[in-house]
Amino acid sequence: MQTMENPAQNYQSRKIVSGQQLILRILALVLFLVMALFIVLGVMTAPASALDYERESLIGADFSGKDLTDAEFTKANLRQSNFSHAKLRGVSFFAANLEEANLEGADLRGATLDAARFNRSNLNNANLEGAFVANARFVGATITGADFTDVLIRSDIQKQLCKIAEGTNPTTGRDTRETLYCP
Repeated sequence: MQTMENPAQNYQSRKIVSGQQLILRILALVLFLVMALFIVLGVMTAPASALDYERESLIGADFSGKDLTDAEFTKANLRQSNFSHAKLRGVSFFAANLEEANLEGADLRGATLDAARFNRSNLNNANLEGAFVANARFVGATITGADFTDVLIRSDIQKQLCKIAEGTNPTTGRDTRETLYCP
């Protein structure tokens, strides 16, 4: 014997299911939109994710081999830090203390090095192509094989560096003295 369902109960049952499905669909849409927003903001703010070490005291820090592209080290104390073979393209070392730092083989292309102190630092085989170096100090620094192509540098600093310039950069194949326009 078949039992007959009450049409009113059947309608109510379908209405409840439809309401629950609607709520689930709305929640799924909201979740999707939130995830999409995070993805879009993550992609759009990527340049802002560059590291900011402005005014930090990082004496003896080890950044060797790291990719620090566009990082900010303005007025940071980086004395005796290790940046050997680090990717430092577009980095700002404005007025930073890099005394006795190791920057051997570092990629400093397009970096801002104005007013930075590189006294007794190792810049051997570093690539400084296109860097802004005005007012930087290099007393006692080593620059064997460093590439200074298209570097904006004061003439007195250029003359000082020409006194110690030697070698060829192993990455670019350019002679250090030639990149500094030494006589």
